[in-house]
Amino acid sequence: MTDPRRLLPSVGQLLDEPRIAALLDHAPRSAVLAAVRSAIASARRGRAPVPESWPDEVRERLVAESGRSLRPVINATGVVLHTNLGRAPLAAEAVAALGSVAASYSTLELDLHAGVRGSRDDHGRARLAELTGAADGFAVNNAAAALVLALNACAEGRSVAVSRGELIEIGGSFRIPEILAKSGARLEEIGTTNRTHLTDYEAAIRRGVAALLVVHRSNFSQHGFVATPPLEAIVALGAANGTPVIYDLGGGLLVDLSRFGLAGEPQVQTAVASGADLVVFSGDKLLGGPQAGLVVGKAEPVAACRRNPLARAFRADKLTLAALEATLALYADPDIALSRIPVLAMLTAPAALLRDRAERLAAAIPSRFLPELLAGTSAVGGGAFTDARLPTTLVALDPGPLGADGLALRLRLGDPAVVARVADARVLLDPRTLLEPLDPLLDAISAVLDD
Repeated sequence: MTDPRRLLPSVGQLLDEPRIAALLDHAPRSAVLAAVRSAIASARRGRAPVPESWPDEVRERLVAESGRSLRPVINATGVVLHTNLGRAPLAAEAVAALGSVAASYSTLELDLHAGVRGSRDDHGRARLAELTGAADGFAVNNAAAALVLALNACAEGRSVAVSRGELIEIGGSFRIPEILAKSGARLEEIGTTNRTHLTDYEAAIRRGVAALLVVHRSNFSQHGFVATPPLEAIVALGAANGTPVIYDLGGGLLVDLSRFGLAGEPQVQTAVASGADLVVFSGDKLLGGPQAGLVVGKAEPVAACRRNPLARAFRADKLTLAALEATLALYADPDIALSRIPVLAMLTAPAALLRDRAERLAAAIPSRFLPELLAGTSAVGGGAFTDARLPTTLVALDPGPLGADGLALRLRLGDPAVVARVADARVLLDPRTLLEPLDPLLDAISAVLDD
């Protein structure tokens, strides 16, 4: 029997293949040559099967070996806060602020008026307090860090009461009990998975807990025989007994989206108005800014967090602070925030706009993929508005001999990469998460599918 490895193409044959030769328009010959040799060598040594498509194999290796590992993608999944894709894309104003600070020295820790050292916590501090109604607030590098910091500042070495129904797991297998343990506090579970009463919190206070932690169940919902005390009642109980209340809010919603059919997610302003001592939430979810954890609340608890040595370990860098401050500035006018912050614009996009985008997208796709418009739904993602399903118009593609997974792979290996859904043996593109202007993106999608 002839060894199939003898039938492998030569380097020259692959370089002459039109789709591989086209890679030379975008990458140095040395890089393409290295990818071709790597693909052949891997098949010859049996480290990988002979590729079904040599061009796809070479292009994938070229991207992996010579391209940036962190690069932009087109999100055509319809999941607005897609954790794997970096969650919230930034507003143009935030990108400009980030770029200007990145390209020069900055006032990160300099008071220009006094000519002395300033504090990085001052950037966005007043605006954060104004928008949320809190007495004070500042940013750290993410929401998990904000929670660790709040727990450590309020209850290091002591117990914190948490409802069993709120011992949740967030993305990346991080769990509230583990985060609490790393903070130096001890977990005291109260209530049951489905029902926790105010009397459970009262009993915990009598046992001497240092703080009450309330966690918004942002990534799941409970229905049926369930009970949870109102946050205001827990706060009042804590205040009456001198026991601080920490509220892990999660998403960071600063505008009311109920008129767009999105209800049930608590706003930061409401959480602060409840009187909770500390409220922590994310910057890169519903707030629509950079990855950050925001700590807001009463003056003394916030000051205690700021003084805590962990605050330095968790501090936000100048790029985060620049983008966050510019994002918060857009909230001065809620209508501007809804139109300029991409996450909010995507969540509130009208049906007619989505239909128009879908039609333009379908028109840019080669006819052999039989693009068809379908009614479908988008998802909020990011552990927010868990039960919400946003109506959209999908573009469904028939993958033909490539198969749905094969076509999805080709889209992901394009430049720029396009990430789509696969369902019912078809590839689905959701226009909700496509950024305007669409023309460059439509050209990119068309170019990938024309190969």
